Amino acid sequence: MSADVVLASEGGGCHLFSGCGFPAPGAEIFIFDPMFHIGPFEVTKPALVAAATAAIVIAFFWAAFSNAKLVPSRIQGLGEMGYLFVRDQIARPMIGKEGDRFVPYFMTLFFFIWMLNFMAFIPLIQLPVTSRVAFPALFAIVSWAIYMTLTFKRNGLVGGFRNLAVPSGLPGWVYILLTPIELLSNVIIRPFTLTIRLFANMFAGHMLIAVFSIGAWYLVSPSIIGMASATASFTMAIVMSAFELIIQFLQAYIFTMLVASYIGQALEEAH
Repeated sequence: MSADVVLASEGGGCHLFSGCGFPAPGAEIFIFDPMFHIGPFEVTKPALVAAATAAIVIAFFWAAFSNAKLVPSRIQGLGEMGYLFVRDQIARPMIGKEGDRFVPYFMTLFFFIWMLNFMAFIPLIQLPVTSRVAFPALFAIVSWAIYMTLTFKRNGLVGGFRNLAVPSGLPGWVYILLTPIELLSNVIIRPFTLTIRLFANMFAGHMLIAVFSIGAWYLVSPSIIGMASATASFTMAIVMSAFELIIQFLQAYIFTMLVASYIGQALEEAH
């Protein structure tokens, strides 16, 4: 549900001095009725947008690399720029040369999350899909499963637990306190924080833009104070939208970088 839907359904006729209060948006702008059913499954707007976004990302990279040439076309050049960015700014700094084999996964994470975030600015969609917690949770669970698998595959059972819970180079008595904390942090807290960081940023950003957008509409009135306040609120909506564009990119980058750092840790030999 976008800001214009909120206006129409919850107070499109409300303005300053009209006698009704400010129709503040709430969590309802992130709740959608099913659009249609596929068997027993309900398909909502976020699910449909996520599927369309996945198709767009796949189509772009398929067009870029399916018929790669020595002298790249424009779309191949863009695809190569994306690949080099993920490899040189995420995979290699976090893992080293061995990170090259994980670049396809990191590219999938980064570009899919970024585009899901960017859907907030597409007309008629106006929804950052990652503001629905199920989507960040899915990315975090898949990444956590890869992290755990690599940890025990590389280090074995005992070495894997040592990698997760026993940092090297510390006095023996410190491990009494540190080991359970490290185990809890690496096994339980990491997927949780990955989920919440992405979800909360996208949720809060979209909510702020909705508040200022609805505020601009509400404050419009035939008075100096009303027009001045509406102009200020509309300006803040534009400023927050520009800021949100940066946050959308950064959150995709941070999520992918953290996953890369966890995988880098998994590949380290236990001491």
